[in-house]
Amino acid sequence: MIRVDELARHWWVIGLRGLAAVLFGILAFVWPGMTLAVLILLFGAYALVDGILGIIAAFRGETHHRVALGLEGVVGVLAGLAAFVVPGLTALVLLYIIALWAILTGVFELFAAIRLRRVLSNELGLIIGGVLSVLFGIVLLVAPGTGALAVVFLIGAYAIIFGISLLALTWRLREHHQALGGAVSAA
Repeated sequence: MIRVDELARHWWVIGLRGLAAVLFGILAFVWPGMTLAVLILLFGAYALVDGILGIIAAFRGETHHRVALGLEGVVGVLAGLAAFVVPGLTALVLLYIIALWAILTGVFELFAAIRLRRVLSNELGLIIGGVLSVLFGIVLLVAPGTGALAVVFLIGAYAIIFGISLLALTWRLREHHQALGGAVSAA
């Protein structure tokens, strides 16, 4: 049986990722008329923080989950760095970077969710987040010519929903960690 005890012990890292996603989404709605440069920097900061926290979660988790979480984190860091290193990207190229990042992140989350479902019953948070990430990336690939304002709202909605799904996973991991703590103290 796959154990998630170590990941559950560091549930707060997943929670920080969820909070960062929700904050990013809210900021996208509060400043809908932001320029492309600000959008690039905002996305770059979010992807970088999300990637770093994903790598931290990978190193603190058990070996069964490290590869998927680590790859997801590396993809986030690379996407964030690309946004900072080449700020003159066009809106279309930025959309393709965001789409690729969302699809890869979603695939890695689905892979991790399949492994976690063996241990956490009825856990759908990561599956929903993975599916939403893949769908979001596909929508951006299929319809890249949408207006900048619509893209900002789409990105904001995605980030909020994705963040909420990570926070739901955090809640489950925290409950799992507390249950383990109770079982250890009872012994």
